[in-house]
Amino acid sequence: MPVYRLNMEKQEIKRYLFIAFLAIIVCVTVQNFSVCAQLLLLLMNALKTLIIGFSIAYIFNIIMTFLEKHFFPKSKSTTVDKLRRPVCMICTFAITIAVIILIIRIIVPEMANAFGVLYDEIPPTFTAARDYVTTKLKEYPDIQEKISSLEFDWAKIAEKASKILTTGLTGILSSAVGIIGGVTSAITNTVIGIIFAIYFLARKDKLICDIKRIRRAYFSDIFSAKSSKLLQVADETFRSFFVGQFIEAIILGSLCFIGMKILKLPYAAMSATLVGVTAFIPIVGALIGAVVSAFIILTVSPMKALIFLIFLMILQQAEGNIIYPKVVGTSVGLPSIWTLAAVTIGGGLFGIPGMILGVPLTGTLYKLSFQILEKREQELGIASPEEKKPVKKPAKQKKQKPVKKK
Repeated sequence: MPVYRLNMEKQEIKRYLFIAFLAIIVCVTVQNFSVCAQLLLLLMNALKTLIIGFSIAYIFNIIMTFLEKHFFPKSKSTTVDKLRRPVCMICTFAITIAVIILIIRIIVPEMANAFGVLYDEIPPTFTAARDYVTTKLKEYPDIQEKISSLEFDWAKIAEKASKILTTGLTGILSSAVGIIGGVTSAITNTVIGIIFAIYFLARKDKLICDIKRIRRAYFSDIFSAKSSKLLQVADETFRSFFVGQFIEAIILGSLCFIGMKILKLPYAAMSATLVGVTAFIPIVGALIGAVVSAFIILTVSPMKALIFLIFLMILQQAEGNIIYPKVVGTSVGLPSIWTLAAVTIGGGLFGIPGMILGVPLTGTLYKLSFQILEKREQELGIASPEEKKPVKKPAKQKKQKPVKKK
């Protein structure tokens, strides 16, 4: 029997064994779905800090790679080579911390001031509304009497709240313990994740080299090539998405600030920063920032809040049709309907992290599926729709009439 026939039979046997093994796994998973879900959650909780560290390292690596390219790129000194990685890593963390502190210093004082104004304005506004309604309801004395008896007294509200707190002290303490435990756990996971991120960033070249060695030693060349292609497409998509979202957030926040200053609207810095920060969540992020900002502006003037909403609706239309497709949509390569589906499904499954990561993940799958489709069409000799488009022929140049010599 020829050698190639034996190789083909071995490949078919391996394929059938793999399909059978996969079918067994699917059947066992379906029959014991609850147990498998619990095991998956247990595994995710165990790997939570590692996942947080890898996520931080991946995002910070985008900034660090940019800094490394511009840190004395033409220098051939060994000292510069040794200092490049630690200096750029420290600068990356310093830039991130500075940006976070700046955002907090812009947003928190303005929101505290707005809530203070709200606290001072609610009682007189309520009293004025009550008096207005009672004067309009003279024909209905029963309703007028009930409305006039309504009072808005902060002292009584505080007294009732203190009684509720006193009677439900046990539940409140347990809730406080739960909240403190959750906050402590989140801080611990974040700190350990940052430690992992520092290790990943410091040793990223060695880690990548070790992964390539393991892949070459234990897997076939075909699997290595396919996995390398998958990781390359995923890295390009995620990197383009994060860079595009960052640029889009800066552009949107800057335009919001400039427009609010031109329209002389209050809380311009806070609203622009809030809109820009929430713009990291695709599609629905800017809407969240708009609602919160409009509520804060409402404490100054309802008309100005309405003007802000109209202005932001116009700005979001320009952002959705011009800025986002050019900055983010082109780089990720995902149509609008799939972007909306990714945000909806990701948000339903994993909340805000799912909204953010759903778009680049779906973009990666979208690109890979079309690459496989194009490869299959080439194997079958089917022309893709792009190849079927008629090519415009160049316009024929008119022949110039010869000039008669006199």
